[in-house]
Amino acid sequence: MTDSRPNILFFQVDQLTASALRAYGDIICHSPTIDDLAARGVVFETAYCNYPLCAPSRFSMATGQLASKVGAYDNAAEFSAEIPTYAHYLRAAGYQTALSGKMHFIGPDQFHGFEKRLTADLYPGDFAWVPNWENEGKRDTNDPRAVRIAGICERSVQIDYDEEVTFKAIQHIFDIARGDDKRPFFLQVSYTHPHEPYLCRKEFWDLYEGKDIPMPAVGALSENEHDPHSVRLLKDFGMLGIQFSDEDVARAIRAYYGSISYIDSLMTRIMDALRATGADQNTVIIFTSDHGEMLGERGMWFKKHFFEKSLRIPLIIAGPGIAPQRVQELTSLVDIVPTLNTIAEVENAVEPLEGVDLLALADRGNPPSERAVYAEYLAEATKVPMFMIRRGYFKFISSSHDGIMLFDLLNDPNERANLVGSESHRELVNVFIREVAEKWNEAELIQDIVLSQKRRALVRKAMGQGVKQRWNHGESEADKVLWYRGEQGYNEWAFDHI
Repeated sequence: MTDSRPNILFFQVDQLTASALRAYGDIICHSPTIDDLAARGVVFETAYCNYPLCAPSRFSMATGQLASKVGAYDNAAEFSAEIPTYAHYLRAAGYQTALSGKMHFIGPDQFHGFEKRLTADLYPGDFAWVPNWENEGKRDTNDPRAVRIAGICERSVQIDYDEEVTFKAIQHIFDIARGDDKRPFFLQVSYTHPHEPYLCRKEFWDLYEGKDIPMPAVGALSENEHDPHSVRLLKDFGMLGIQFSDEDVARAIRAYYGSISYIDSLMTRIMDALRATGADQNTVIIFTSDHGEMLGERGMWFKKHFFEKSLRIPLIIAGPGIAPQRVQELTSLVDIVPTLNTIAEVENAVEPLEGVDLLALADRGNPPSERAVYAEYLAEATKVPMFMIRRGYFKFISSSHDGIMLFDLLNDPNERANLVGSESHRELVNVFIREVAEKWNEAELIQDIVLSQKRRALVRKAMGQGVKQRWNHGESEADKVLWYRGEQGYNEWAFDHI
């Protein structure tokens, strides 16, 4: 009997802020494949990541849980093999599952429900990036070079990676078409662009010749204009007090747009393969990013904060029977698991999930928002856990070390006026404070995070002695690969391979 359930093709990109796409209001971005998906699918207008950092965001998304609940504290937190992911749910429901590209799995399990991994990962699978709240020390992060050397690059390690991701995904689509496995497929294609360095090939750079490159709405701020977390992040990246020239800023943003266009061209090749095999007639397409990118707003060129550029992501679903529309309701990446479960006709998850089926929010005529979206930041450059709640037009940011912030995004989209001291918002602030206390047990979470950091630091030290071991998929400790394995500084790796 033929299985009539749709295939699922899940495109994920890295560090793409929603506002850079035409589907979200931009006027210069050249991304015809993404634009086509938006025109014939559901665009979720107010979608957020639940953690503005790569690995925790992906683990939260894959499990349908907040990162704190699954121990995904930072970019070096082990992803437990016992926690079901969407790949487990779909595989158990009769789907063939495959991953091509970056997922940033940490730990010995590099599959997490995927039957096939078509590529290795770009980043380390071990504890190379474990933070230390008790002594941050010198951080291995990006630096001002990311902006100052931005521009044209015909080949980089990131381009090498995304080319391989595309080739392997296309090969997999054709292998399925001529194979005997009649199960519907779930294929996740996960790219590293447009993550910095801000570099792109001349072909895509030239698409923006003569275009009015959108500059940051809020330029670099002085130290006393920043909140404490922003100050620590800027210090971490060596950018505090740096005023990049307008030429540097425009060049970096133009290269970021070029990287988006590059990714769009790779997606086009995969969509062509889907059409060539006829699979496009019964395939649901999902497109999103793991988090956003500040892209120069407030002088910040990274993520790791709860401001809109860092937190807002594109989220688009298109496919058979899905009517084109725009959904205004608040959504986030934890909604992916219940959505995929509905598409795959999975009746029940094994535990309560944080999110809801996204398609259940469609075809409702956009009533007033009824949901809240939650986000966390538990990694480096903070002293304690940080929490965010978006409800209605209000965003509340809470840190027991740095204080609290409240923004009215309807009247203050650039998040410049902290309303915490406003008498007219006092009761709303108190409501949010109570909600944070009910949602998170901060004291318990701090204890768990600090212990986890100490454990992983010891394991990392031990694994560096004697014969080294790699957890990365398909690699031994003797293998030489282009991808980053923590054996030199991240900056040197990123800039040495361009």
